[in-house]
Amino acid sequence: MELRRVVVTGLGALTPIGNNVQEYWDNLINGVSGAAPIVGFNTEKFKTTFACELKNFNIDNFMPKKDSKRLDPYAQYAMVAADEAIKDSALDLEKINLERAGIIWGSGIGGLFSFTEEVKDFAKGDFNPRFSPFFIPKMIADIAAGHLSIKYGFKGPNYATVSACASSTNAIADAFNYIRFGKVDVVLTGGSEAAVTEAGVGGFNAMKAISTRNDNPKGGSRPFDVGRDGFVMGDGAGALILEEYEHAKARGAKIYAEMVGAALTADAHHLTAPHPEGDGAARAMALALADANMKPEELDHVNTHGTSTPLGDLAETQAIERVFGEHAYKLSINSTKSMTGHLLGAAGAIETIAGICAMERGIVPPTINLDNRDPQINPNLDLTPNVAKKREINSFLNNNFGFGGHNVSLVFKKFKA
Repeated sequence: MELRRVVVTGLGALTPIGNNVQEYWDNLINGVSGAAPIVGFNTEKFKTTFACELKNFNIDNFMPKKDSKRLDPYAQYAMVAADEAIKDSALDLEKINLERAGIIWGSGIGGLFSFTEEVKDFAKGDFNPRFSPFFIPKMIADIAAGHLSIKYGFKGPNYATVSACASSTNAIADAFNYIRFGKVDVVLTGGSEAAVTEAGVGGFNAMKAISTRNDNPKGGSRPFDVGRDGFVMGDGAGALILEEYEHAKARGAKIYAEMVGAALTADAHHLTAPHPEGDGAARAMALALADANMKPEELDHVNTHGTSTPLGDLAETQAIERVFGEHAYKLSINSTKSMTGHLLGAAGAIETIAGICAMERGIVPPTINLDNRDPQINPNLDLTPNVAKKREINSFLNNNFGFGGHNVSLVFKKFKA
C-alpha cells in the first residue's frame, strides 16, 4: 500500500503569550514569559500562587453567552483555536466531502473547571442540592471534539485522545495516520486545556510537581537550569489542519509543512516519573525518524518536552544523545515551555505550531531562564539559551511525554512539491 502525503494547511493558537498564531510567535522569539500571579481564584491557601493563564481573553468576543455557558473553558479554548485554523486553511466547507473530514482532539483532563465548580456547589449543603444537566457534557474530555464536529459538519472520525501531557501530540499522530492510510482527506486536530483551577493547582502541589517560585513567577519555568523546581501550569489551545497533499493541491491551499513521521511508545516504568535514562523517549524519537525514512543526521531541530522538572529534563537530554549520537551537538534544541508554561494536554499542539513557524521563518525560539545550566546535562548540547537563534531548519522533531509513561514524537519537513 502506497502511503499518502500529509501536509499542514492551517494553524490556530490561544496561548498564555498570545491569543493567535502571530502574537504567539512574536512573543516566543522575543523570549516573553506568560507566567504571573493567578487571577482566576484566591491562592491564599496554595503553595503555588502563579501560573501561565490567558491574557486579555474574553470568550464573549467569540461566541454568544448562550453558547459559552454550555462549554467548559477547555472546550471554549478549543473552539477559538479551531476557528483560527479553519479560517487560516481557507477550507470551503461547502465544497469538501465532509464525510472524509474528521476531528481528533486531545485534552489531558477535560472539564476540570466545571467538575470543581459543580462539586463545590453541591458540597455547600443546600436543602435541595442538585447537579446541572450540563455538568457531564461540560466535563467529559471528548466533548470539545463533539462540539467541533457539530460546528463544522465534519462527519468522519470524531474522538478525543487522552494520554496526559502527550494528548494533543497523540491526536496529531492519529490524524496523520488516518490521512496517510486513506481513511480521510482532512482532519482538524490539536488540543486544549484549562486546568489552572483550585483542583489542578492543589493536586499538582500535592505531588510536588509544579514550581513554587512565587517570588519570581516569570523565572519559574526554567528547563535545563540547575535551579528548576517543577513545571508551571498553563492554559490554552492549539489547532492544526492536516490534509492529504493532492486534496490540498487541488484547492490551491497554502502549505506550511509536510508531516512525515510519528511514533508512540511506553516507558512501562512508573506512573509519573520518566525512565531515568529516557528509554521510552529515545525509542519514540528513533521510531519517528524511521517512520519518516530519515537518518538522525538529517534532522535540524528538536522542540523538547522540556517541562522544567529535575528528572524529566535530564532524561530527555540523555535520550537525545542516545538517538542522535555526535549529531546531537549540531541540533538546535529548545523548550518553549520556558515561556508558555506547561499546557498539559494542549502542549503538543502549540509546540508543534512553534516548530512549524520556526522552520518556516528560520528562527529557533529560545529557552529562557537558562541562567545556570545543569552540570549533569552535556555542555555540548545547544539548548538555545535565552536568545532566539537564526538558522535554516529543513526538518524538526517535537517531543511530548505524559504521566503513565506515554511518549510521542512527531517529525515534520519543509514542504517540497
